[in-house]
Amino acid sequence: MSELGDLYQELILDHNRSPRNRGKVEDPDGCAQGYNPLCGDQISVSLKMDGDRIESVKFEGSGCAISTASASLMTEALKGKTREEAAVLFEKFHKLLTEVGDPDELGPGMGKLKVFSGVCQYPARVKCATLAWHTVKAAIEDKDEPVSTE
Repeated sequence: MSELGDLYQELILDHNRSPRNRGKVEDPDGCAQGYNPLCGDQISVSLKMDGDRIESVKFEGSGCAISTASASLMTEALKGKTREEAAVLFEKFHKLLTEVGDPDELGPGMGKLKVFSGVCQYPARVKCATLAWHTVKAAIEDKDEPVSTE
């Protein structure tokens, strides 16, 4: 594995072992539940808005290392973003996972999320990595129905 690949793998393992922003946001403006029946990943996302900006976002649940690390890194990436910026980041992240190519071609703003660029080589893992993102999108829209990757 390349030096960069080793670094990416270590970052994913670190966020799996010590997830950031785990818990519930008190008095949330939006909540959503997500489930990946293929892997058994389950997630709950809650967030607090300050006008159009994400003030706080947290997650709870259980899942594989990819799912947990993705949720952890997602919460870090979305804090302080507007709804529109979050939607753009969601689209960039989805492209990162579904299109083989150079992650730098997605433009600025991806930061540590680039660690998931290799997931596109494992199609079954794409659902693990995107579960938190689909769930936070539902939380931003304050949808009541659970999100499923199926």
